Order: sequence, then structure tokens, then C-alpha cells
Amino acid sequence: MGVINTTPDSFSDGGQFLDTSKAVKQALIMIEQGVDILDIGGESTRPGAAAVAVDEELRRTLPVIKEVRKLSDIPISIDTSKAEVMLAAADVGADLINDVWALRREGALEAAKKTGLPVCLMHMRGEPATMQEDPQYQNVVLEVRHFLRERLDMALDAGIPKKKLLIDPGFGFGKSLQQNLQLLNALPDFKSMGFPLLVGLSRKSMIGTILDKPVEERLFGSISAAVIAAMLGANIIRVHDVAETHDALAILKALKSMSK
Repeated sequence: MGVINTTPDSFSDGGQFLDTSKAVKQALIMIEQGVDILDIGGESTRPGAAAVAVDEELRRTLPVIKEVRKLSDIPISIDTSKAEVMLAAADVGADLINDVWALRREGALEAAKKTGLPVCLMHMRGEPATMQEDPQYQNVVLEVRHFLRERLDMALDAGIPKKKLLIDPGFGFGKSLQQNLQLLNALPDFKSMGFPLLVGLSRKSMIGTILDKPVEERLFGSISAAVIAAMLGANIIRVHDVAETHDALAILKALKSMSK
């Protein structure tokens, strides 16, 4: 899954693809590099990020989805937590809803069901503006699993079919470095819940902290984390660096094919 943020303030590529034409160009580059899904978002969810109005999020994302859909049948994910954006994105060709709030925002559960699209439910402690202010857990793995189980049950009870639900432990969303590492090590536990598993580790602060490197120097750490996640059962790896990660995962895929 290749990340395209049509925002001025995302932690890694903020401002690079705010212009529709640049975002579409990046999408085409990622498709050429072998991406399987494009994840298009119009609101930053980095730690400390400010909220974005619905109209502004629509203005940023819909033109990109429309243009990419004209040029390619690549699956498109809309990275949003707003009901209005989910519905509008579905109308112009989005194939998946990627919601960091796990359908907890007003009207989101009903909107997701109405679209009929698959939905990824992610764990987040708190909200983006405050989530990294001393996150505390008694047992991060059990608590994240419990949260995801509750949100899955809520979606199922609302009428969203099991086959259309995915889960994401939410690396970096209200977790310390140690908690993130515990979650990474426990990916097989999340895999055992019986739903496709999405993991986003690309360029995140946990990698920067381990390596003591800024965002622009986290490529090799991100690739390592992606391969580890895939080895531990992740089905979808959300990344900024498609070509490099694609090659690394191709090696892993070849290795896994030997054991079949």
C-alpha cells in the first residue's frame, strides 16, 4: 500500500502532493513501481496534528481519486475518519476505507456500511493532537486486541460483512517505542484474530528513535520493519517507499514459495 498524503503537514511527505497534479503523478510512479493499493489521505494524523474541515478534506482528496481512477484500475484506499468523505470517495471510485478512528466518529459506522466497501479498523489511544503524551497501558497487546475485537463486533453488528473487515494495531498512534516493539513482536497474535492485517511502520518515529535518524534517512529501517512485519503475518504493508519495499518483499515472497 503506497501512501499519498494530499496535506501540507504530514510528518513525512507533507506539502509534496498537496497539488492534485503532483499527487496523481506520484500515484502513477507508485503504480509503475509495483504498488498494489494506493492510500490517499487529506488530513494529517501525525502526533499533534490539527483537525481539517470536511470541505477541505474533500477538496484535497476527491480530485486525486477521480484522476487516478480515469488512468488506472488500481485499488484506491481513502484514508479518512469522516462519514462525508467516505461516502464521497466511494462515489468517485475508492475501493477501501482506512480509518484511524475505527469508525468511532459521528456517522462513520453508518456511512461505511452504506458504501459497501471494505474497512480497515485501526487502534489509536486518544486523538492525534494528544496521543503521544505519555501513553500508558497495563498490557499493550491485550488492550489493543480488546479494542479491535470491540470495534470488529460493532461493525459486524451494524451489518458490515466479516469478509470486508481488516485490522491495524496502529503503530505510533498513542504508543511508546517499547509498546510499538511489543506490538510488532505480537503480530502473530493479531493475525490469529482471523482478519487481514494491515501494518504501517514506514518512516515512523519508532524507527527514527532506534536509528537516531531524521525522517528522510529512515529508508533502510523502514524496509527492515516492513520485511519483519510481513514475516510475522501482515497482509498489507503501508509504505512511502514503494520500489524499495517491493523489491525487499519480493525476496521474502520467493523464500516463502519454497516452503509450499
